[in-house]
Amino acid sequence: MSVAKVIEVSATSPTSFEDAINQGLNRACESIQNVRGAWIKEQQVSVENGQINAYKVNMQVTFVLDGGQQ
Repeated sequence: MSVAKVIEVSATSPTSFEDAINQGLNRACESIQNVRGAWIKEQQVSVENGQINAYKVNMQVTFVLDGGQQ
């Protein structure tokens, strides 16, 4: 039997939503093992002087917990 856990991750990029998603997932994978998927909950942009200066995503990342050795 597998047990999964979901965490919420926010990531920002000056380039694109896709880059923000990749940065968030890459960072999550550095900290946790067995990442299995992500659901993008929100996308937002920051605007300065009429121009987009940041793309932000909030996502839920799912990973499977290790069973451990007993």
